[in-house]
Amino acid sequence: MQPIASSAKASTPPPSMFGTNHVCVYTVTCQTTLLHFSLKGAETHTHTEAPSVAANWTDSLAIDLLQWNNGLKDQEITGCVPEDEAYIPTYLEAFPPLPEKGAPGEKSGEPASAWGSKIRPIKASVITQVFHVPLEERRYKDNSQFGEGEEAKVCLDIMHRTGAHIELSLAKDQGLSIMVTGKLDSVMKARKEIVARLQTQASATVAIPKEHHRFVIGKNGEKLQELELKTATKIAIPRPDDPSANIRITGTKEGIEKARHEILLISAEQDKRAVERLSLEKAFHPFIAGVHNRLVQELSQETGARISIPPPSLPKDEIVITGEKEAVALAVNRIRAIYEDKKRKTTTISVEVKKSQHRYIIGPKGNTLQEILEATGVSVEMPPLDSASETIILRGEPDKLGPALTQVYAKAKSVMVLEVSAPAWLHRFIIGKKGQNIGRITQQLPRVHIEFTDGEERISLEGPTEEVEQAQAQIQEIINDLLVRMDYTEVNIDQRFHRHLIGKNGAN
Repeated sequence: MQPIASSAKASTPPPSMFGTNHVCVYTVTCQTTLLHFSLKGAETHTHTEAPSVAANWTDSLAIDLLQWNNGLKDQEITGCVPEDEAYIPTYLEAFPPLPEKGAPGEKSGEPASAWGSKIRPIKASVITQVFHVPLEERRYKDNSQFGEGEEAKVCLDIMHRTGAHIELSLAKDQGLSIMVTGKLDSVMKARKEIVARLQTQASATVAIPKEHHRFVIGKNGEKLQELELKTATKIAIPRPDDPSANIRITGTKEGIEKARHEILLISAEQDKRAVERLSLEKAFHPFIAGVHNRLVQELSQETGARISIPPPSLPKDEIVITGEKEAVALAVNRIRAIYEDKKRKTTTISVEVKKSQHRYIIGPKGNTLQEILEATGVSVEMPPLDSASETIILRGEPDKLGPALTQVYAKAKSVMVLEVSAPAWLHRFIIGKKGQNIGRITQQLPRVHIEFTDGEERISLEGPTEEVEQAQAQIQEIINDLLVRMDYTEVNIDQRFHRHLIGKNGAN
């Protein structure tokens, strides 16, 4: 089929080709591109196909078009297609190539082609943080009002003040799982307030040279604010006219450890004396620190160097040693000797223990782990509380792993959880007037935690095995006695009569 050029003669195309709505049709075929222009329809269709495909696509058009073309000899095309509208772009103009990496256009700041404009990456403006508050650190422990009590009120107030969204859930170990969502600044502020208002607070001091205090504060107090938000603590630095070099940190145990470590690192960076950073596997840090950090304190006293080991909650391998050059070198040699010795002599075993029992192995403030390390020389590595893993790793000398494993199992089983079945309507009678019945049991067995859940026909008991069994027996006795003397049924009465049944001021 011969293409129709702009110098061809024009005649009205057959209606069968394009229909009555099209006044003038201009069709151009080439090897790879078929452009079909319709003036009255104001549409442009572009098909890019292989030559054979293009030929097949136009077969049905070819006969009518050739017949129509025979009538073009004696008529000039005038006013059909304006010159500027009849311009046909080249293939490269219609489809500019994608820019190649390192194209010259990029260096000069000009786009190499129509595609060359750079698109900036879009960063997420909303983040989510999840953290855990152990039972022993919860400020409000009354689970009977969970979702309605003080914890809920505090969270609503924090959401209103910071603009972050907070979700609370109760973990199996009765700790709080808290999810905070929002912009980074809002999340950090909300987390700091949550820690301050929902967790019990402790305090500690860290001493660094007075001249280093200003580096902890930073320009316009920015460094101090960043540190407080990062660790969810309150850091009090003495005034310049106060001779004290002690910085007070208030917050949770985990937050205090993190803040203390960061402050010591800031001080070490400003120290004009020698600084050495050792990157040693975190799994061996407990052997270097010793039970309750006694060994590292002894090393500091003997060598005169200051040794900073990251706390267990901080996933860092780096140990920082600062001081006089000779003192630092001596401390580094002693630490490396401990590390190499333990790495050569120790091995590991892994055991699976129910997640709900992990906190009994850890103990209050990690004391149980320290007891096992002191008694056996074995380090017990626990998975994070917010992890679903139930695997515990014991690391120590082969002949010590057996006794350590026995202690781990003993600690895990030292506390048991039992459930006593009781109808939900009976719960308030079991508790007794003003909590008298339960009060007697908890006075005799103070380490037993008793929990009633609204709407559920069970009572949960948790504590030392022997005491839990005693509490179970006493509660079961109360239940049996009440079931003999009491019964329960529901009566449907129109709501309009409820106030009459209750009586004035509840007289009935």
